Amino acid sequence: MKRLLRSIGVAAKGIAEVMAPDYCRLCGGHLAEGERLICNLCRIRLPATDFHLIPDNAMTVRFAGEPGIVRATALFHYVRDTPLALAIHDFKYNGVPSLALEFGREMGRRLLPTGFLSDVDLLMPVPVHFLKRMRRGYNQTDYLARGLSEISGIPVAGNLYAGRPHKTQTGRTLVQREANTAGVFAVRHPETLAGHHVLLIDDVCTTGSTLKACARALLAARPDLRCSIATLAAAPRL
Repeated sequence: MKRLLRSIGVAAKGIAEVMAPDYCRLCGGHLAEGERLICNLCRIRLPATDFHLIPDNAMTVRFAGEPGIVRATALFHYVRDTPLALAIHDFKYNGVPSLALEFGREMGRRLLPTGFLSDVDLLMPVPVHFLKRMRRGYNQTDYLARGLSEISGIPVAGNLYAGRPHKTQTGRTLVQREANTAGVFAVRHPETLAGHHVLLIDDVCTTGSTLKACARALLAARPDLRCSIATLAAAPRL
């Protein structure tokens, strides 16, 4: 019954989005003509990191020493209870995948002109186990990747999957996070990835444990791969 009610709630939110898409999901203000889901003023106010313009940025440091990881970025700083954090919570838990799609487009608009995506062959969303996907109704990172693909033209690949469920990373220490994601991810059809440069896509990076586990799974399946990382936001490291 709880799952049924949750599904009905997600469907209702989706209908509401279609019926009343004329307000900004960050500030609640009216959208002007040509604006979509996020008003231009809120886009300007998003707490940009500019990491993709800095070779030795804080995200790159988080993945230092990980073989095969070429570069890493996060578009925005994640701070709890800010409009961005609440928007991420909305598209992750409250049935608003179209907001993740729009943030993916925003990632593309900001990354494409800088050359960060220049030699990337495939976009790879961080997967969730199918049971979690069933409960939520979707995987928000799929929508981020699809939005980025719309702008960049780089195809989205689904080779990476979660072979077993794992508990949320929220509230866990670095050691607990790495143990929680160890052995979770696997790769299907690795032969299709030969020699490719894959960009891993996620919503928020804190310690990087989940992204490291994904990259390790990909490189174990295809040692000739190169991996880069792009997340919508980066939280302060634990």
